[in-house]
Amino acid sequence: MSSPSADSENVGGGEAISAALYGCSGTVLTAAERAFFSRENPFGFILFARNIENPDQVRALISDLRDAVGRADAPVLVDQEGGRVQRLRPPFWRAAPAAAVLAALGGKRAERAVFLNARLIGRELADLGFSVDCAPVLDVARAETHAVIGDRAYSDDPAAVAALGAAVCRGLRAEGVHPVIKHIPGHGRAKADSHLELPRVDAAADDLRRLDFAPFRALADEDWAMTAHIVYDAFDAAAPATCSRRMIAEVIRGEIGFSGLLMSDDLSMKALAGSFADRARAALAAGCDMVLHCNGEMAEMRAVAEGTGKLSGAAWRRFRAAETRRLAARAAAEPMDGAELAARLAEAMG
Repeated sequence: MSSPSADSENVGGGEAISAALYGCSGTVLTAAERAFFSRENPFGFILFARNIENPDQVRALISDLRDAVGRADAPVLVDQEGGRVQRLRPPFWRAAPAAAVLAALGGKRAERAVFLNARLIGRELADLGFSVDCAPVLDVARAETHAVIGDRAYSDDPAAVAALGAAVCRGLRAEGVHPVIKHIPGHGRAKADSHLELPRVDAAADDLRRLDFAPFRALADEDWAMTAHIVYDAFDAAAPATCSRRMIAEVIRGEIGFSGLLMSDDLSMKALAGSFADRARAALAAGCDMVLHCNGEMAEMRAVAEGTGKLSGAAWRRFRAAETRRLAARAAAEPMDGAELAARLAEAMG
């Protein structure tokens, strides 16, 4: 494990926190996982369908994860977009509609439905103890967009994507859950699935700025974002955005203006090359605040830990500011019980 930098000593008021988020293997923590998390002290965690059986079990697992690092506010993430990508499913949780289904309602009606749907998702997540939802997808749909995005995208119109993405963010925050805008700076032009191979985008810089980057620029004041494992030839033909100092410093932080917490997409995706330690080092050196490793494979997590330094003081300050905003948004939200939210959503969807 890397030694802490001067900027990251005693981040969080105790032992230095690792700039990583990890998954786990099953529905309960193993002794090896508990020991690993206690030793490495990762920033947070992410759960998948393999980790989810029923509400009480999920609450217990989330509590155990936080106990392992001794931080009650350690972020616990989940991908709960709706449609194909939702880890919480019936019979215990609602089947939420896909982004494209809601977007098809059009205009303000769509925005209303998206907001209400996000509040319902946020209500379910907050009830279990999740604090972060990896949504919304701000990728602009195109004819060539790979099916891995598909109906997860809201529209081929950047302005509509931005408006509906903003509605998701408002709805989640109203329930005390952080949204994560993804996949910055845009996955819509990728013709390959980054889970399986490295996509390359050869579009001109001006086209990317005008279309793909636009929704992210409109929501640049959000608190969390997830990078795309994609090479954008117009900016850096040698490295995917996750591992490109130029893409992060000049495009994501610069042109787009995103100043919140920046996390990598999953390091175990085949778009990335090299050892897991090297992948973690490359993403952090490029400017990611933290790296994400999802599959719960212990050998891989140990390798990621070898390449992961401590969470920077700047990232910790971003997190604390984001937490303050999250709690304030929940306190200011219009009170509505679940039945009322569901009824309003059904009305909005006709």
